[in-house]
Amino acid sequence: MTAAVLGLSLNLLGIAFAPITTPHLSERFGRSPVYLVSLPIFALFILGAGYSKSFAALAVCRFFAGFFGGPCLVLIEGTFADVWSSHKTVTYYSVLSLASYIGAGCAPIILGYVVPAESWRWTQYVTLMIALAAFLLGVGVPETYPREIVRTRARRGGYKIDLAKAESGVTLAEMAGTTLFTPLAMAVSDPVVVMITIYLALNFAVLFQWFIAVPAVLALTYGFTLHQAGLAFIAAVVGALVSTFTSSSIEGVTNRRNGCTSMANMAPIEYRLVPGMFGSVGLVASLFWIGFSAKPTVHFMVPIVGTGVYVWSSMSILTALVSYIFDAYPAKGTLSALTLMATTRLIFAAWLPLVVIQMIMGLQGQWAYSVFGFLAVPMIAVPIMLFIFGPRLRARSRYSAPTMSNGKHPMNQRVDQEMQMGSMHH
Repeated sequence: MTAAVLGLSLNLLGIAFAPITTPHLSERFGRSPVYLVSLPIFALFILGAGYSKSFAALAVCRFFAGFFGGPCLVLIEGTFADVWSSHKTVTYYSVLSLASYIGAGCAPIILGYVVPAESWRWTQYVTLMIALAAFLLGVGVPETYPREIVRTRARRGGYKIDLAKAESGVTLAEMAGTTLFTPLAMAVSDPVVVMITIYLALNFAVLFQWFIAVPAVLALTYGFTLHQAGLAFIAAVVGALVSTFTSSSIEGVTNRRNGCTSMANMAPIEYRLVPGMFGSVGLVASLFWIGFSAKPTVHFMVPIVGTGVYVWSSMSILTALVSYIFDAYPAKGTLSALTLMATTRLIFAAWLPLVVIQMIMGLQGQWAYSVFGFLAVPMIAVPIMLFIFGPRLRARSRYSAPTMSNGKHPMNQRVDQEMQMGSMHH
């Protein structure tokens, strides 16, 4: 069973390198070249996985597919930040999360029909088709990174520019400090970052085990076929859609109540945590719900609906916490915090699917998911504590800057970049 899951875990481990390396590539070359180079290489390794003749070849191709495809997943957050106003951060990140969750949820639905009719290799071929479509859509899309736009205009116009030093670092030592050593230091020294990192690691680990546990549990408990188990992921798609609606609606309400109408008049970022407060309660409830309802005496729709509630909760938490961190620190601190959080949650997401079936078989479903539920109970306090104590904790952080007199955090790097665009000279 462990070997069967290894393809998923190795892919996630490959992606885990992307948060460390991608910011530096983007700073030097812009966003578009990174997309247009990494995506074709990703597609080649997916093709290799589809044609692999040995388990070793499959494992290697899956890892490097994640390694070279990871920059696209990391960079999309920066692209969205380039084109969306920061007072709509929760909305745009919920849309971004929706794409990820729906993509993951639709894969079992589609492949539940394709694989039995063809073979497992079509899991890679379908991915290859989607990658090709994404590449064709991306060709010709204009650059969005403000600093690269300024540099390109200067090169074409033949004049010099004066841009502030890149926050991600210029020398190799500075780059390693920003996305390697500072994140490691934050993991043991910054309470805000530690709490969010632990919560998102648990969240992602449990999220990715569903792709292994749901088909197995439905097959063993209710005798589901592969395509029937795939259809169960419709609940996950619905949960993601509902999360996007609720998170963006909550942001709209909190913005109106705080008189926030533009990026220059942002509401305190603690209000971005509100969707996560609701999601935290739903996460605990859904884990116990699924654990104690997935049995032959209970209709199969009950645990399936519980899975949808879990996805709604999981996505609401992710959207809230990551949106909060976006503007919790100055640019360099934010980049280091996001690097730590992304890498850690991907590592945990790669680990848990390797052992979840053994957990279910050893503890039985009720207690296996109760373990996750009990671990999630204290996490309910995380968004609440950050809402109450967040400003004080961030003010004390060595990675932060002094807060403004009105209690709002200084505007994030997007404003700085816009100001830098006006500082170029001939």
